[in-house]
Amino acid sequence: RGEARVTRRVSGVRLYGPAPHLAALRGRPLPLEDRLRGAVHLLAALYAPLPEASLGYLVSLSGFGLPHLRPELRAAFRQAVREELHAETVDGLRYVWPADGDVSAPATPRGVRIVGPFDPLVWDRRRFAHLHGWTYRLEAYTPAEKRQFGYYALPVFQAERAVGWANLRVEGGRVEGGELRADVTWVPGVRETGALRRGLEAELERYRRFLGLEG
Repeated sequence: RGEARVTRRVSGVRLYGPAPHLAALRGRPLPLEDRLRGAVHLLAALYAPLPEASLGYLVSLSGFGLPHLRPELRAAFRQAVREELHAETVDGLRYVWPADGDVSAPATPRGVRIVGPFDPLVWDRRRFAHLHGWTYRLEAYTPAEKRQFGYYALPVFQAERAVGWANLRVEGGRVEGGELRADVTWVPGVRETGALRRGLEAELERYRRFLGLEG
Protein backbone atom coordinates (compact mmCIF):
# COMPACT_ATOMS: atom_id res chain seq x y z
CA ARG A 1 0.00 0.00 0.00
CA GLY A 2 3.00 2.29 -0.07
CA GLU A 3 3.10 2.73 3.71
CA ALA A 4 6.74 1.65 3.98
CA ARG A 5 9.91 2.11 2.01
CA VAL A 6 13.48 0.84 2.19
CA THR A 7 15.53 3.21 4.34
CA ARG A 8 18.91 1.47 4.20
CA ARG A 9 20.64 -1.90 4.01
CA VAL A 10 22.66 -3.76 6.63
CA SER A 11 24.88 -6.54 5.23
CA GLY A 12 22.63 -6.62 2.18
CA VAL A 13 19.41 -6.94 4.20
CA ARG A 14 16.79 -4.28 3.49
CA LEU A 15 15.50 -2.31 6.46
CA TYR A 16 12.10 -0.67 6.12
CA GLY A 17 10.63 2.42 7.72
CA PRO A 18 7.48 4.53 7.36
CA ALA A 19 7.17 6.33 4.03
CA PRO A 20 7.62 9.99 5.03
CA HIS A 21 5.99 11.52 1.98
CA LEU A 22 2.51 10.11 2.55
CA ALA A 23 1.32 12.72 5.07
CA ALA A 24 1.79 15.56 2.59
CA LEU A 25 0.07 13.58 -0.16
CA ARG A 26 -2.90 12.82 2.07
CA GLY A 27 -3.13 16.47 3.03
CA ARG A 28 -3.33 17.57 -0.62
CA PRO A 29 -4.17 14.48 -2.67
CA LEU A 30 -3.68 14.70 -6.43
CA PRO A 31 -6.55 13.75 -8.72
CA LEU A 32 -6.13 10.28 -10.16
CA GLU A 33 -5.67 11.62 -13.69
CA ASP A 34 -2.80 13.86 -12.57
CA ARG A 35 -1.14 11.01 -10.68
CA LEU A 36 -1.16 8.72 -13.70
CA ARG A 37 -0.03 11.45 -16.07
CA GLY A 38 2.72 12.37 -13.64
CA ALA A 39 3.96 8.77 -13.53
CA VAL A 40 4.29 8.63 -17.32
CA HIS A 41 6.04 12.00 -17.52
CA LEU A 42 8.39 11.08 -14.66
CA LEU A 43 9.52 7.97 -16.55
CA ALA A 44 9.99 9.99 -19.72
CA ALA A 45 12.07 12.58 -17.89
CA LEU A 46 14.26 9.93 -16.24
CA TYR A 47 15.08 7.90 -19.35
CA ALA A 48 14.43 10.12 -22.37
CA PRO A 49 15.15 10.40 -25.16
CA LEU A 50 14.09 6.79 -25.61
CA PRO A 51 12.07 4.74 -28.08
CA GLU A 52 8.34 4.99 -27.62
CA ALA A 53 8.18 1.20 -27.28
CA SER A 54 10.70 1.34 -24.42
CA LEU A 55 8.65 3.96 -22.58
CA GLY A 56 5.64 1.72 -23.03
CA TYR A 57 7.57 -1.14 -21.43
CA LEU A 58 8.49 1.05 -18.45
CA VAL A 59 4.85 2.05 -18.05
CA SER A 60 3.87 -1.62 -18.13
CA LEU A 61 6.38 -2.36 -15.35
CA SER A 62 4.88 0.47 -13.31
CA GLY A 63 1.56 -1.31 -13.54
CA PHE A 64 2.83 -3.86 -11.01
CA GLY A 65 2.76 -1.05 -8.44
CA LEU A 66 -0.88 -0.16 -9.18
CA PRO A 67 -2.44 -3.24 -10.76
CA HIS A 68 -5.97 -1.97 -10.27
CA LEU A 69 -5.19 1.01 -12.55
CA ARG A 70 -3.45 -0.72 -15.44
CA PRO A 71 -6.00 0.33 -18.12
CA GLU A 72 -5.98 3.94 -16.91
CA LEU A 73 -2.17 3.97 -16.85
CA ARG A 74 -2.00 2.71 -20.43
CA ALA A 75 -4.51 5.38 -21.45
CA ALA A 76 -2.30 8.04 -19.84
CA PHE A 77 0.68 6.67 -21.78
CA ARG A 78 -1.20 6.77 -25.08
CA GLN A 79 -2.30 10.34 -24.48
CA ALA A 80 1.22 11.40 -23.54
CA VAL A 81 2.87 10.01 -26.67
CA ARG A 82 0.06 11.30 -28.86
CA GLU A 83 -0.38 14.82 -27.47
CA GLU A 84 2.15 15.78 -24.78
CA LEU A 85 5.63 14.40 -25.44
CA HIS A 86 7.90 15.50 -28.25
CA ALA A 87 8.64 12.80 -30.84
CA GLU A 88 10.90 12.19 -33.82
CA THR A 89 11.50 9.12 -35.95
CA VAL A 90 15.15 8.11 -36.44
CA ASP A 91 15.96 5.24 -38.82
CA GLY A 92 12.38 4.05 -38.53
CA LEU A 93 12.41 4.08 -34.72
CA ARG A 94 10.15 6.61 -32.98
CA TYR A 95 11.81 8.39 -30.04
CA VAL A 96 9.99 10.45 -27.39
CA TRP A 97 11.07 12.93 -24.70
CA PRO A 98 9.45 15.67 -22.57
CA ALA A 99 8.24 18.66 -24.56
CA ASP A 100 10.43 21.01 -22.53
CA GLY A 101 13.54 18.88 -22.92
CA ASP A 102 16.39 20.10 -25.13
CA VAL A 103 18.13 17.28 -26.99
CA SER A 104 19.40 19.38 -29.89
CA ALA A 105 22.93 20.02 -28.64
CA PRO A 106 23.92 17.84 -25.70
CA ALA A 107 27.45 18.11 -24.36
CA THR A 108 29.68 15.46 -25.94
CA PRO A 109 31.31 13.29 -23.26
CA ARG A 110 35.06 12.73 -23.33
CA GLY A 111 37.40 9.98 -22.23
CA VAL A 112 36.66 6.34 -21.45
CA ARG A 113 34.07 5.09 -18.99
CA ILE A 114 33.16 1.58 -17.85
CA VAL A 115 29.51 1.57 -16.79
CA GLY A 116 27.19 -0.88 -15.09
CA PRO A 117 24.57 -3.00 -16.87
CA PHE A 118 21.73 -0.94 -15.33
CA ASP A 119 23.18 2.48 -16.13
CA PRO A 120 20.60 4.65 -17.96
CA LEU A 121 22.92 4.60 -21.00
CA VAL A 122 22.71 0.81 -21.13
CA TRP A 123 19.48 -0.27 -19.47
CA ASP A 124 17.34 0.23 -22.58
CA ARG A 125 18.71 -2.55 -24.78
CA ARG A 126 16.57 -1.45 -27.74
CA ARG A 127 18.08 2.04 -27.74
CA PHE A 128 21.57 0.69 -27.08
CA ALA A 129 21.46 -1.58 -30.13
CA HIS A 130 20.03 1.18 -32.32
CA LEU A 131 22.65 3.77 -31.33
CA HIS A 132 25.74 1.56 -31.15
CA GLY A 133 25.08 -1.18 -33.68
CA TRP A 134 25.56 -4.19 -31.40
CA THR A 135 23.53 -6.04 -28.79
CA TYR A 136 24.65 -6.10 -25.16
CA ARG A 137 23.46 -8.72 -22.71
CA LEU A 138 23.95 -9.30 -18.99
CA GLU A 139 24.88 -12.97 -18.67
CA ALA A 140 25.22 -13.40 -14.92
CA TYR A 141 22.35 -15.90 -15.01
CA THR A 142 23.44 -17.57 -18.25
CA PRO A 143 25.22 -20.95 -18.01
CA ALA A 144 28.96 -20.43 -18.37
CA GLU A 145 29.24 -22.49 -21.55
CA LYS A 146 26.65 -20.28 -23.28
CA ARG A 147 28.10 -16.89 -22.38
CA GLN A 148 29.30 -14.56 -25.11
CA PHE A 149 30.29 -11.57 -22.97
CA GLY A 150 31.23 -13.07 -19.61
CA TYR A 151 29.76 -13.40 -16.14
CA TYR A 152 29.30 -9.69 -15.42
CA ALA A 153 30.39 -7.76 -18.51
CA LEU A 154 30.42 -3.96 -18.17
CA PRO A 155 30.01 -1.86 -21.35
CA VAL A 156 32.96 0.38 -22.23
CA PHE A 157 32.28 3.83 -23.69
CA GLN A 158 34.74 6.06 -25.48
CA ALA A 159 33.22 9.54 -25.72
CA GLU A 160 29.61 8.78 -26.77
CA ARG A 161 30.25 5.43 -28.46
CA ALA A 162 30.01 1.99 -26.87
CA VAL A 163 33.23 0.34 -28.08
CA GLY A 164 33.35 -2.92 -26.10
CA TRP A 165 32.94 -4.53 -22.72
CA ALA A 166 35.09 -5.39 -19.71
CA ASN A 167 35.01 -8.13 -17.09
CA LEU A 168 36.69 -6.92 -13.89
CA ARG A 169 37.85 -8.99 -10.94
CA VAL A 170 40.15 -8.58 -7.94
CA GLU A 171 42.79 -11.28 -7.58
CA GLY A 172 44.35 -11.95 -4.19
CA GLY A 173 41.64 -10.25 -2.14
CA ARG A 174 41.49 -6.66 -1.00
CA VAL A 175 42.91 -7.38 2.44
CA GLU A 176 45.96 -9.15 0.99
CA GLY A 177 46.73 -6.30 -1.41
CA GLY A 178 44.76 -7.69 -4.32
CA GLU A 179 45.17 -6.62 -7.91
CA LEU A 180 42.48 -5.50 -10.33
CA ARG A 181 42.33 -7.63 -13.47
CA ALA A 182 40.46 -6.44 -16.54
CA ASP A 183 39.54 -8.61 -19.50
CA VAL A 184 38.50 -6.15 -22.20
CA THR A 185 36.96 -7.04 -25.58
CA TRP A 186 36.48 -4.48 -28.34
CA VAL A 187 33.61 -4.75 -30.80
CA PRO A 188 34.60 -5.46 -34.42
CA GLY A 189 35.88 -2.37 -36.20
CA VAL A 190 37.18 -0.60 -33.08
CA ARG A 191 40.88 0.24 -33.31
CA GLU A 192 42.78 0.24 -30.04
CA THR A 193 44.53 3.58 -30.36
CA GLY A 194 46.89 5.15 -27.86
CA ALA A 195 44.15 7.51 -26.72
CA LEU A 196 41.82 4.58 -26.12
CA ARG A 197 44.46 2.68 -24.12
CA ARG A 198 45.30 5.72 -22.01
CA GLY A 199 41.62 6.44 -21.37
CA LEU A 200 41.00 2.83 -20.36
CA GLU A 201 43.92 2.83 -17.93
CA ALA A 202 42.69 6.09 -16.38
CA GLU A 203 39.25 4.56 -15.89
CA LEU A 204 40.71 1.39 -14.36
CA GLU A 205 42.70 3.56 -11.98
CA ARG A 206 39.42 5.15 -10.84
CA TYR A 207 38.10 1.65 -10.16
CA ARG A 208 41.25 0.82 -8.17
CA ARG A 209 40.76 3.88 -5.99
CA PHE A 210 37.10 3.04 -5.50
CA LEU A 211 38.03 -0.51 -4.41
CA GLY A 212 40.85 0.69 -2.18
CA LEU A 213 43.55 -0.97 -4.27
CA GLU A 214 45.93 1.98 -4.75
CA GLY A 215 49.56 0.97 -4.63
